[in-house]
Amino acid sequence: MSERRDFLLPPNDVAYLDASHPGWQTIRDGAASWLILPSYTVPLGYNVTTATAALRLEPGYPDTQIDMVFFCPFLSRVDGAAIGATGGQVIVSGTAYQQWSRHRTGENPWRAGIDDIESHMLLVKHWLEREFSK
Repeated sequence: MSERRDFLLPPNDVAYLDASHPGWQTIRDGAASWLILPSYTVPLGYNVTTATAALRLEPGYPDTQIDMVFFCPFLSRVDGAAIGATGGQVIVSGTAYQQWSRHRTGENPWRAGIDDIESHMLLVKHWLEREFSK
């Protein structure tokens, strides 16, 4: 399958994605711009070991923050415990993604000119791991 690139990303994001997320794609779906990361490694304790992660990039990115993350297939805990704030879903190019409603805080705001896709994916990793330390 060829990599879909509907829009360009800053060079630092491209370098990070090429090194860490082979097969990444950018997709415009309606008015939304999406970054798709296939084969994202999911920590142990979930129903799958890899999933496709999606990030919605708002107009103005990289100055505008990235918020949340979306997964396909939907993630659940193998111990059956519920995962809060994951009930929403979005359809991206015909595929359903589970919304993980996780947000930056006043203590951890988006820093324009510093934060990027790599720093957001570090936050996503933290969110996934933190689920088991609640």
